[in-house]
Amino acid sequence: MAALQKLLQGRKLVLLCVLMAAQWEAGAGQIRYSVREEIDRGSFVGNIAKDLGWEPLALAERGVRIVSRGRTQLFALNPRSGSLVTADRIDREELCAQSARCLVNFNILLEDKLTVYSVEVEITDINDNAPRFGVEEPELKISETTTPGFRIPLKSAHDADVGENTLQKYELNSNDHFSLDVRIGADGNKYPELVLEHALDREEEAVHHLVLVASDGGNPVRSGTCRIRVKVLDANDNPPVFIQPEYRVSVLENVPIGTRILTVTATDTDEGYNAQVAYFQEQTPGETSEVFELKSTSGDITIIKSLDYENAKFHEIDIEAQDGPGLITRAKVIVTILDVNDNAPEFYMTSASSSIPEDSPPGTIIALFNVHDRDSGQNAFITCSLPEKLPFKLERSVDNYYRLVTTSTLDREQFSFYNITLSAKDGGNPPLSTDAHLLLQVADINDNPPIFSQMSYSAYIPENNPRGTSIFSVLAHDPDSNDNAHITYSLAEDTFQGVPLSSYISINSDTGVLYALQSFDYEQFQDLQLWVIAVDSGNPPLSSNVSLSLFLMDQNDNMPEILYPALPTDGSTGVELAPRSAEPGYLVTKVVAVDKDVGQNAWLSYCLLKASEPGLFLVGLHTGEVRIARTLLDRDALKQSLVVAVQDHGQPPLSATVTLTIAVADSIPEVLADLSSIRTPTNSNDSDLTLYLVVAVAVVSCVFLAFVIILLTLRLRHWHVSRMLQASRDRLGGIPASHFVGVDGVSTFLQTYSHEVSLTADSGKSHIIFPQPNYADTLISQENCEKKDFFSAPQSLLDDKREENPQVKYFFTTCLCYFAKINCLFS
Repeated sequence: MAALQKLLQGRKLVLLCVLMAAQWEAGAGQIRYSVREEIDRGSFVGNIAKDLGWEPLALAERGVRIVSRGRTQLFALNPRSGSLVTADRIDREELCAQSARCLVNFNILLEDKLTVYSVEVEITDINDNAPRFGVEEPELKISETTTPGFRIPLKSAHDADVGENTLQKYELNSNDHFSLDVRIGADGNKYPELVLEHALDREEEAVHHLVLVASDGGNPVRSGTCRIRVKVLDANDNPPVFIQPEYRVSVLENVPIGTRILTVTATDTDEGYNAQVAYFQEQTPGETSEVFELKSTSGDITIIKSLDYENAKFHEIDIEAQDGPGLITRAKVIVTILDVNDNAPEFYMTSASSSIPEDSPPGTIIALFNVHDRDSGQNAFITCSLPEKLPFKLERSVDNYYRLVTTSTLDREQFSFYNITLSAKDGGNPPLSTDAHLLLQVADINDNPPIFSQMSYSAYIPENNPRGTSIFSVLAHDPDSNDNAHITYSLAEDTFQGVPLSSYISINSDTGVLYALQSFDYEQFQDLQLWVIAVDSGNPPLSSNVSLSLFLMDQNDNMPEILYPALPTDGSTGVELAPRSAEPGYLVTKVVAVDKDVGQNAWLSYCLLKASEPGLFLVGLHTGEVRIARTLLDRDALKQSLVVAVQDHGQPPLSATVTLTIAVADSIPEVLADLSSIRTPTNSNDSDLTLYLVVAVAVVSCVFLAFVIILLTLRLRHWHVSRMLQASRDRLGGIPASHFVGVDGVSTFLQTYSHEVSLTADSGKSHIIFPQPNYADTLISQENCEKKDFFSAPQSLLDDKREENPQVKYFFTTCLCYFAKINCLFS
């Protein structure tokens, strides 16, 4: 009994091997038939006996049968006629959905010789499905302010048939406000859109009833109807807009139920209720609506039914976003179902460099690594790749070893490092991939000279600048790094006006800041040209240079110089002659002055400061011409004295004065005769007054001389103490001399407040002259030209902040008060 069982098992094994061999041989040929769907059970499909070259009876004797592959058998064999017939009613839409071709494959087995034949039957479509709308009576809401031409996407119809039997056209009933336009999408489907032809008026008609008919191309034609109710609202002029018109997502087939695979988002630029967006999944025939769920508030798409890659490799979901009033927009979500591939490739880095010089030649090896996948077969076939636009490539060696080499010369200034991503992908379906990251630093070489930000520089410097002042700054940039980017600045050797340029300008070698080594004078030179050199610290060093133009700006440092009338050299005063018969406007003389400055600093104006006979003469503001202002009278004195000031327009203004003596006569002899005839009557009171004044002036002069001696003594003592402290302090040679009050200040004071006493034998003719301050050394503003009080204290002595002795100040102030009283007596 046991031997019999072993014999039967051996026969089964042999039979299985023969069957597998027969199936392998049958793969070379295939029998193809075509049959329409929905035909009755037992309908003829094809003559198997004839196609195999056997008689029907012989075919039955050989034990012919259909080998099932686990699915419901759609076809059967008639052993008497040898024909292939339908075993049941066939629904193409249920079998293949909307695939372009619907093919059913099965095998026919001849048991006597264990021969297998492959049969392929194509199920052709018939027009057995009419177009259907997901919603039969949708309601649309549209604002009455919507302009004509506005488009409203409508819900499309779906026809389960294919080819000509599927949906072909849409038609809209005739109306006065709307028309229909059909848009063909990227997927070839037709999407109806309602187009507003004429403006709506809610008060005239609040609701419009439309009928949309979808027809296919079958024979006879089938159609579906959708009744649309359009409600007219106030303005809602922006429909929701999806962030992208088509979403694509890939999902593994073993993803658990309830997993969120995607979130769709639509935005509406309206406000309030018009901007509230809700999401809906369009109801279409098929299983897609039963597999996924779209959350109306959040836009999350979740799985509610297990996925099966073998049943459906992808799903298309038509979604809608609808705002509060009812405007909608559509988007498509394509969900690709991925097959499971368990193991991803793994990297084993054998050798890798972390740094490479930027001048390395092409072909330099950076890394050597091995890639391995624990899967087998096609899933273990690995392909390695690099991102595009990188100067590297992979060279494959034996046993899945790869070399990473350079393809061109690197440039550190363009890319200082590379984060290289190595991708390894297996041959599974879908493939799994693994990335390895390699950080490669590019070492710098000195291949870039310093670069200035400008081709040339120019700077404007006011004259009389303090010594050591920074006047300009240049900056160069070196794209190299470390010492190769450390820049040192210097000036090119050159001479200016026979003197080395380095005596005028110096530069900080580290910062590029230029300093003035001396105070510049615009009247000596107006511009200075030099070259700045920037050198890096590389080996060998690289350099570049740039030109720098320094332009001096004039300051008001020169007071006007009076050319005419010239100051007399013999102590006499020049006299200008004015005839008594001269008319008003007669030109007596002209004051001529120049200014060494330029521009506004050299613009001069003239004004009359003082006149012995006010109102008799006037001076041209810009010409300096002295003219007679009124008709000369007999009572006008023969000798007229004028003080004319010349002032520039600088800030602050500088000025000079000149005293003019004008004789009112027709000729010189007449002048002399008039002068000899002038006599002053003797008056005892005037003689006494003159005596008192002479004594007062002598006393004040003595007091003032004593004050000057004391002041000089204090200053000399202060100077001596300062000299003694120089051994422990820094040098004070750079301190301007103007910070100290010395002999020059005293001399100026004496010159400014000097007086003249003239006595004659006749005391009645004696007189004392207190001249006004020398305005050649004093700034005069326009307001000063109009003031009558010309006596003022010397500012250099009154405002000396270094003087801390209050007694000296009080004594000096008292002296000035005496001078003021004397001046008041004469006035």
